[in-house]
Amino acid sequence: MNYDFSALQQRLYTAVLSDVMDSVGLMQQAMRPFVRPLDEESVLFGRARTGLYMKAYSVEPDENPYEVEIALIDDLKPFEIAVLACDGPTDRIAPWGELLTTAAKMRGAVGCVTDGLVRDIRHIRAANFPVFHGGIGPLDSKGRAKMMAMDVPVECAGVAVSSGDLIFGDADGVVVIPADVADTVIATALEKIESENNTRDALLQGALLKDVFEKFGVL
Repeated sequence: MNYDFSALQQRLYTAVLSDVMDSVGLMQQAMRPFVRPLDEESVLFGRARTGLYMKAYSVEPDENPYEVEIALIDDLKPFEIAVLACDGPTDRIAPWGELLTTAAKMRGAVGCVTDGLVRDIRHIRAANFPVFHGGIGPLDSKGRAKMMAMDVPVECAGVAVSSGDLIFGDADGVVVIPADVADTVIATALEKIESENNTRDALLQGALLKDVFEKFGVL
């Protein structure tokens, strides 16, 4: 399904999406809490494009260690998100920085999520490009790691991700919505948000939490 990502980004949030997926038995869809936004105000919503990294300890003569990484970034489409799986937390794999941010933004991509490190963070923040990371460090990935494959199923910060899955991130963290249940999850989340708004309004009017929970069934 085609989504109005910009409009939905204004209405949805990670907690309600996580609750809805819990309710249908998908209880492992929130990335581990060490993955944090560079900017706490960032909100990220789009389709995943995955990259799988592995550790490296040298670079062969005439080797381009960035070959697969470049191919992924240059193929990004509007409202896609680079999801880079580095088996994090890690202290040596830093796949994302200023230049990849610039290239991805020019392709219409809307963010990056990685359980690896990021660098050049002042430039990334200035670019107003949402990046959720597993740590910050100055290390180049060359000679330390390289992307081995793109658009393959990966595990990022404890969650299975495939290209085409939906990624939502905000100050509470990052959740992954599997593509095959995305329509149902989003529709149910919007309904739950309406119930939560009614609950909040009732509480602000002085109603007891017990009574409000019995009426609206959300907490």
